Amino acid sequence: MYTENDHDLIITGIHMDLTESIKQAVTEKVDRLFRHEERIIRIKVELECIYGKGGSEHEFIAKGHIEINGPSMNVSVSDPDCYKAVDLLVDKLDRMLRRRSRLQRVKRKDTHEVDIPANLPKV
Repeated sequence: MYTENDHDLIITGIHMDLTESIKQAVTEKVDRLFRHEERIIRIKVELECIYGKGGSEHEFIAKGHIEINGPSMNVSVSDPDCYKAVDLLVDKLDRMLRRRSRLQRVKRKDTHEVDIPANLPKV
């Protein structure tokens, strides 16, 4: 677990060994998400390697889980290249964060009429 500037990042490898270069690449990419949204509590990144039938072909699945105030966000991306899977994962998480922020702004600015019964008592 890495903690930088009060942000928690958990990187897990399933069926693969995490090298320092992979950990550094994930940390650098995910740092962008922490800069865009200050309310993120924790980000979990899970990297999984699935081997094909021949043993030479493999697929990397990158799963991301953002714990934030409100509903959490879960994303999964697969690619034959581990670094590209991490890039795609962070891009997808970034789009989700921007969409969430935009929807919160729209809801905040949305005005609606309030029905008040006409026969209110006099005070």
